[in-house]
Amino acid sequence: MSSDRVRITEVGPRDGLQNEKRVLPTAQKLKFIEALAAAGLQDIELGSLVRPDKVPQMADSETIAAKWGRKSKLRRAWVLVPNSKGLDRAIATRVRDIAVFTAVSETFNRKNIGLSVSESLAELAHVVHRARKNGMRVRGYVSTAYFCPFEGPIKPRQALRILEKILELGVEEVSVGDTIGAATPRDIDRLLTPAFALLGGPTRFAGHFHDTRGTALANTLRALELGMRSFDASAGGLGGCPFAPGAAGNLATEDLLYLLDGMGMKTGVDLARVCRASLALRKAMSGQGAMAPIRSRYLASTIGAGRSRTP
Repeated sequence: MSSDRVRITEVGPRDGLQNEKRVLPTAQKLKFIEALAAAGLQDIELGSLVRPDKVPQMADSETIAAKWGRKSKLRRAWVLVPNSKGLDRAIATRVRDIAVFTAVSETFNRKNIGLSVSESLAELAHVVHRARKNGMRVRGYVSTAYFCPFEGPIKPRQALRILEKILELGVEEVSVGDTIGAATPRDIDRLLTPAFALLGGPTRFAGHFHDTRGTALANTLRALELGMRSFDASAGGLGGCPFAPGAAGNLATEDLLYLLDGMGMKTGVDLARVCRASLALRKAMSGQGAMAPIRSRYLASTIGAGRSRTP
């Protein structure tokens, strides 16, 4: 491994909460973000400028972005932008950091955003160009890079083609998504090894692993061995995709930190504080009539050991 520094992008406030049916009050989301930032997380995904009728949990993303998008304590404060209309809202809110997305799978892309892959890439070309003209930093997501819930296994060469195209748009990095958590370390090898060799090395990519089948940490470890040093994670393991049947939670931030801390990797993030942020969110959600599941193995083990107040 060439470096012991790993960057974590915390996606809990967006990718984590978007799949929860009961809408959390804006004030509680702001407290959650504040707690995550206090834990040392410097890259946080604040929300998504999508249609509120499609993802009601994200209806207050502009309000949250307006409060957090320019706070100096965050290195990056990301807001997901699906299209040109979303970018108009981001510009009006004076957002600095946006994320755009497409998928490798045609079926998933059409069910998710109603466009073919080529149509979505054409739309993203306009979005990224305008965003950069407005001084924004842009991150890219590529979903279903390994498996699709509708089409099954994705061939590496098919994913490589989309990764290359989205990099050509001028994004800072591409988050490569195992959207339904079906990949194993062998799948990581088959895609990331040629991607790093052909598309500019591991610094251009981040790993986005779901833990549906319990392989997220194994996949993270293999990606680390290949040189990747940027990963997405969600506090408490919250998450899933409303448009991907069977997609369980994201890789839990607590589990990722426990792995990295144990390997001597440096993140600048306090594991105990992230645990407290997750537990506070769970308590707030239970007060709203919905008990958020704890999908973090580390966090669940501390609760089971009677150490839920101070992991």
